[in-house]
Amino acid sequence: MTDIPLASVERLMRKAGADRVSVDGAKELRDTLEEIGRGISERAAKFAKHAGRKTVKAEDVKLAK
Repeated sequence: MTDIPLASVERLMRKAGADRVSVDGAKELRDTLEEIGRGISERAAKFAKHAGRKTVKAEDVKLAK
């Protein structure tokens, strides 16, 4: 299951300069963004736990990038 709506990805691609966006192109970018986001989220959660917190803060995400 995907968490990022396809319409949001298409809008992002158009804002980046694409005149037209294929469904396959938008799906591929969505899958890639979710994979990257999942990795960053996992690392950020580890940083928060290491700091003794349950809450992931912006600083954790910045470190995880």
